Amino acid sequence: MVKYIIKRLLQAIPLLFIISLVLFMLLQASGDPLATLGGRQPPSAADRERLERRLGLDQPPLTQYVYWLIGNDWVVVDEETGERGERLGVLRGDFGNSLVTRQPVLDRIGDVLGNTLLLMIATQIVIVLVSLVIGIVSALKQYSWVDNLLTTGAYITLSFPIFLMALLLMYIFALQFRKWGLPYFPVSGMYDPLVGPTFAEIAWHMVLPVTSIALISIAGYTRYIRSTMLEVIQSDYIRTARSKGVSERRILFVHALKNASLPLVTLIGLDLPFLLAGAVVTETIFAWPGMGRLFIDSLRRSDFSVLMGILVLISVAVVFFQIVTDIVYTWLDPRIRY
Repeated sequence: MVKYIIKRLLQAIPLLFIISLVLFMLLQASGDPLATLGGRQPPSAADRERLERRLGLDQPPLTQYVYWLIGNDWVVVDEETGERGERLGVLRGDFGNSLVTRQPVLDRIGDVLGNTLLLMIATQIVIVLVSLVIGIVSALKQYSWVDNLLTTGAYITLSFPIFLMALLLMYIFALQFRKWGLPYFPVSGMYDPLVGPTFAEIAWHMVLPVTSIALISIAGYTRYIRSTMLEVIQSDYIRTARSKGVSERRILFVHALKNASLPLVTLIGLDLPFLLAGAVVTETIFAWPGMGRLFIDSLRRSDFSVLMGILVLISVAVVFFQIVTDIVYTWLDPRIRY
């Protein structure tokens, strides 16, 4: 196992370099970062030339990538003053400064990372727990009215686009509940500024965004759990356990569920890295100050430094959680060896 993990980590290094290069080139072709720096008044030609020289934007894209990767503090950017570049490079832990706010990229990401993880981890817990319950019940009650009802509901929610689901929940549980005089849910932000960031206030503001994401994801998870549970409970070793007098509860939760969890582990392992990006649409609709909203704002203003920081962070997380998923596989199924 240790040799396998080391091998995977060594394979990930060139992969991450290739991913970062492709992302960098795509972002370079997506817009002009200097066009938004002056607000409504574009920078003058002299200011633009000076900024391009200072930020290294006057260099070819491949050279800019090298500066982003290893820094440009060794490069003279102004021959008249002898001024050198200000970047240390990603390999030295410096993702640069935001082109818009001039704050360090890691500081900007760090300011909103906790908000996204709070929202997404809560969402993932709700998705897994509810999906397990619905999937198991649907499998045990195969072809019954309960199974048909749950299956139909799963297909309906799965067909909803996330923005429509979010707007529908806002209309019912915020707007209509308020008209009916019922306790209604807030639709923007993390908390009421007049109350402050208390636990109850944040939890109350999380209800609608968590529900919006969970309702759609639960449908997909439920279908996987139902199909794998049906396959497992019809296996020979389950029939053998029943013939030995093992209780149905033990058969379900010890024997069947553990083996049926393998596809679920794959889904969770693929979803977890994208918790860092946040639900872009959901965070934007509900004005949740997280990574998804930061990504949209940075994309709109062509803030390449922040965009690259977010995308590289997600890429590293994808590789890491794939390795973690493989390790969990060996625990759930001892037959798997690396």
